Amino acid sequence: MLESSSLNEAIISLLDSDSENRTPAGDKIYDQPLVGFVDAADPLFEKMKDDAIIGSVFRLPGEWLPGAVTIISYFLPFTMAIKKANYKINEPSEDWMHARFLGEKVNDKIRNLIVRMLTESGGRAIAPVCEPDFAYDHDRGLSNWSERHVAFAAGLGTFGLSRGLITEKGMAGRFGSVITDLNFPPSIRSSEVYYKDCPFLIDKSCGACIDRCPAGAISEEGMDKAACKGQIEKLDQFSGAIRDKYSYPYSACGKCQVDVPCENSIPD
Repeated sequence: MLESSSLNEAIISLLDSDSENRTPAGDKIYDQPLVGFVDAADPLFEKMKDDAIIGSVFRLPGEWLPGAVTIISYFLPFTMAIKKANYKINEPSEDWMHARFLGEKVNDKIRNLIVRMLTESGGRAIAPVCEPDFAYDHDRGLSNWSERHVAFAAGLGTFGLSRGLITEKGMAGRFGSVITDLNFPPSIRSSEVYYKDCPFLIDKSCGACIDRCPAGAISEEGMDKAACKGQIEKLDQFSGAIRDKYSYPYSACGKCQVDVPCENSIPD
């Protein structure tokens, strides 16, 4: 039987050895991961089909993999070098761009590594975002599988005002997940409340991400997806040369994830 600790060790080994977990300047992109598990039959997945959460576009684990038993979710936190490089307001840093796109290549390698380990252990497994049926509606900002919501279900964190997920290692990084028909004990969720660890949503004592957003897309009411999308398009004037040099598909922002109290940990 494959142990959960073996998955964690395999991810760490890949992050330590893979040359793509480095920017062109040699800075490491990801620190050590967080890994969580959630029962595929958890009723929270049905709730995600509510329009107030994700909507009917969301596909249940069993719709991706008939006979699904467990979802393995993980968080890959960016290193401090990557985060500090993006402190300047407005234009994205070159390192942040590398972390977004080179980092996602590493993320896909981790997804495929987990699938392979589960298959070699006699199970079936898929990573939804690597499947041909995965779909993301850029206009509405909705997808049929949400790595952040799955990570919440797996106990890795709770949501903040900016709609990022605040984990014990902060919110600056990337998420991934794999569905399998093998059984792993589910992680304990610290709360069923989506926003438990965001100081602003608890008592309005923070709001740093409001000031960090160069587009004004974050307010006391939450995140304006259209304004956020517009900022990404606007950023091309700052980062077009970087994007073209490395053939990245679009610019990245991430200002609300860094230089804020939830950057590296759950705020006090």
